[in-house]
Amino acid sequence: MLQEAERELSSLAAETLEFYEPPYDFVYLKKIHKTLFADLYQWAGEIRTIDISKGATRFCTVSRIEPEINRLFEKAGKQHYYVNFDRAQLIKELSELYSDLNAIHPFRDGNGRAQRILFEHIAVHCGFDISWKPISMDEWIDANIQGFYCNHEPMVLIFEKCIGKSLKVLVKKIP
Repeated sequence: MLQEAERELSSLAAETLEFYEPPYDFVYLKKIHKTLFADLYQWAGEIRTIDISKGATRFCTVSRIEPEINRLFEKAGKQHYYVNFDRAQLIKELSELYSDLNAIHPFRDGNGRAQRILFEHIAVHCGFDISWKPISMDEWIDANIQGFYCNHEPMVLIFEKCIGKSLKVLVKKIP
């Protein structure tokens, strides 16, 4: 029941999020998380203060969250947030980045939802449509588990299904 309410409230909150141009960084991700979960948790948008795990998966230790996540966003920034990458390059980079961010798991809960919105913003900024609808829950869970162990192929398959054609429109110059 609580999970349903959380999903419903965060879905409504997601509709209020505005798209922004880069930089896409930890501050941006925290804002997304806060917007999604502020009505539910007082810690929304804040770095978790305890070490957590899910099943046999132990996420990044608290003391390493900021340095590790900032390293990932710095790398993405140096690549101009993938804006000139073709679809295949974009899929590869996003698959690795998503898996690495997921392994850090900076928030107590809601990491996946916040990250998916961040990746929607990145994909749109790069000129591609993205939809998570073609993905089953089993595929998603498996890809995240495999990504944790640096097997990015299942996440590549996820992004291949989710990232559509280029949204870039060729504009003819008027003589």
